[in-house]
Order: sequence, then structure tokens, then C-alpha cells
Amino acid sequence: MYDNRTNGNENENGYQNYGYRIDPQYQPRQTYGYEQKSPRKKVPFAAKAAAACAMGLLFGAFAMAGFYGVRAAAVKLGVVPQAAAQATDNTPRANYSVASGTSVRDDSVIDVSTLNSSSTTVVTDVTQVVEQAMPSIVSIVNKGTSQYYFYSVPSEASGSGIIIGQTDDELLIVSNYHVVAEADELIVTFTDGSEAEAQVKGTDASMDLAVIAVPVDSLSGETMEAIRIATMGDSDALHIGEPAIVIGNALGYGQSVTTGVISALNRERNIDNNVGTFIQTDAAINPGNSGGALLNINGEVVGINSNKIGGNVVEGMGYAIPISAAKPIIEELMQHTTRTLVDEKARGYLGITGATVTAQDAFYYGYPQGVYISHVNENSAAENAGLQKGDILVGFDGENISSMEQLQRLLMYYSAGTTVELEIRRPDGDDFKEMTLKITLGDKSVLGSVN
Repeated sequence: MYDNRTNGNENENGYQNYGYRIDPQYQPRQTYGYEQKSPRKKVPFAAKAAAACAMGLLFGAFAMAGFYGVRAAAVKLGVVPQAAAQATDNTPRANYSVASGTSVRDDSVIDVSTLNSSSTTVVTDVTQVVEQAMPSIVSIVNKGTSQYYFYSVPSEASGSGIIIGQTDDELLIVSNYHVVAEADELIVTFTDGSEAEAQVKGTDASMDLAVIAVPVDSLSGETMEAIRIATMGDSDALHIGEPAIVIGNALGYGQSVTTGVISALNRERNIDNNVGTFIQTDAAINPGNSGGALLNINGEVVGINSNKIGGNVVEGMGYAIPISAAKPIIEELMQHTTRTLVDEKARGYLGITGATVTAQDAFYYGYPQGVYISHVNENSAAENAGLQKGDILVGFDGENISSMEQLQRLLMYYSAGTTVELEIRRPDGDDFKEMTLKITLGDKSVLGSVN
């Protein structure tokens, strides 16, 4: 039926055709309904890169135009002040002073423009402030005696102090009460490395403040040239977030510097049952820093550091006594007569037994804080002065008394035969009557079970 049918099953080329002969001139199309396209010409890499750069530049030009348009609209509408907009064009990098106007080295601050057209500074270099303040900071070593079971063992503790004044005879230094308490000897080290012995001038345990004195004639001319009196600031003018600098005898290794910011103001804390308000900072305050200075960016003392307040419970939370609250107490303590330890055989005694009235006792029972007199020895100095059982002693020779331990320590500086004034609170119905008594201290023959 077909012209290409054969009697065999193979064609002349050896392929099976199942009864059909394949036309040797036949060329099948392999496009399956699609036309084949000619191969695309390759574009050189350089041409591609040039095109990409051109597109990038064009996009950048449109983006910049849009940015300046939006910023101009924001300034016109008052969303962003003109000063802030200008700052982005030409932000100064150096040669600026701190916010208070005090000059600082050209490379010590970085200007930061704010949205209210004013400028503040971020401190990156406090060398000039430290150079100015360091000569007014001293290290203090408290040499005392600790009781170990039935033995007395020599002990030492380190702290810091701030030079706050000078008279014809004395150099006056403020520190914490707990730094100088129970000292048999106080050794002060100045910025030039020289040492001198100091004596207690006045203390206020309730505020953890003390003033000690170093005789001027015990200091060399070189030391007097090297040291300086600290400049007092105003802690009431502090703001949260402003720079803070701490200088003190950290860990007893000598003067060191830490920096941070004022973290909080009027932070309420409890010190030995005395509640007060303090400055909180994240500048490190370690053991040995107590009594040292918390400075503002102008190098002014705005607080007296106390490691005792914060302790070692957490990091980044140090505390200082606000200088505005401490000033009146410091000025009063500076007027006291400098005391020296009296030999035990010559010390004066009251002749009482007493107990501490804590801040908690005062709160719960309505008692004044001080020393509750539970017993008065017969024929003692206390009895002769008119002290009675139930009286509460709150003052001794101008010092505020807050504990029996403080009273006992204070008496170590007074010899028998010395006349002083006592401030007491005597029960009077539901209240207490304020009284002032004069007492001439006796010798050991008047010693009671405690005093």
C-alpha cells in the first residue's frame, strides 16, 4: 500500500522500521511548536559595572534630595529646631568647655547638640579635674586594737579624707566617722607621699562624719606647697545623669580615680539605725574610698563617699553624703578642741551603766536616741552631777551621742578632773524634758559595771 514498505524488517541503514522505509531526505523538526532563538550576545563586564554605578548615583541623588526636603519641612514645621539641623552639617569635635563654663583641655570633651538648641558635653578626659583636686585628698590609716577572744590584737584599716581648711596651727581634714573611730593612732598620707599623725577634732556618728587635725609644724614646706584646700560645691544643684568623679584610697593601695554619673538624688538609706538621704552614683566606691571626695565636673566636692552605706552587695551603686547637708556639721566640728588619747590610768569616767537607744527603739517607743542610763554609781561623778536612772544622754561636750560605744570611745580623750557639759532627756510624764548638766569626770574609783 505504501511506497516505502519493504519485505524485511530492517532498512538499509540497519534501523528497525516495522514495514516502513524512512525517507533519507526527511529532516524532522525538533522545536515542538516553538521557534529556536539565536544565541544572545555576551555583554562585557565593564559595561555592566558602568551601568550599575550610573544607577547607584542616580538613586543617591534622588535620596539626598528627599532627605533635605524632609528636613527642611521638619524645620519649617518646628518639629526639629534650626540648631539641631545645622549641627548635622558641621558638628564641632573639640575645643569646647563643659556645661558650667569651666575651661577644659581641647580634646577632653565632645559636643552633643540637643533638640532645645542648647549644648551639653560628654566627658571623656578628666585629667585636668583630677590634677586640680588630687592634692586635696589624703589617705588615712587607722591603727587600733581588736579583741580576739581574750587577746588584744593590733589592727589596721584604710580610708580617705578631704583637706577642708587650715588655721595657724592645724590642717583640718574631713572624713567618715567610721574611718577614724576606735583609733589608737591615725596616720595621714598626703599627695607627695609624706606622712603625719592626726588627732580627732570632732565627730558626729549619726551623720558618719569626723574632722581630724594635723599640726602644721609637723609638715615640711614641700608638703605644704604640694597640697591644697578642696573647693566645696553645692549638692543641691546636682542633676541626675551629670558626670561624677570619685577620688580615694581604694583598698588601701593609694589614691585612685573612678568616673560615672549621678545616678539618683535623695536616696534613703540606713546607717547603723540612722536613716538619711544620700547621693547615688555608679562611679565605683570601694573599701578605702570612704571619706574621699565625690566631685562634679568642675572639681568641686559635692559629696563625701561612704563605702559603708552601699557595701559590697551590688555593683554600680555607690553612695555619698551630700556636701550641702554635711557643711553645717563640718563647720561646727571644726570649732571643737583637738583631742589626744589619754593614758588609761589618767582617763576620766562617769560612773554609769547604760545601753544604746537605737533609731528603731526611738521609732517604736518614742525615746530620744542616745544612751539610756540604767544605773548610777554611788558617789560617782554622774551622781554628783545629778544624773538619774532613766535619763537618756544625748550630748557630751558638744558631741551628739548615739550609742554607748561612741560614749566610751569619746571618754578616752578626756582626763579625770575635766569638766564638761552633758545634754540629757529626762522622762516627764508622756514626754521628755531637755536638761544640760555640768560634770567633772572622776577617776577609776567611780567606774561602774560599764563606765
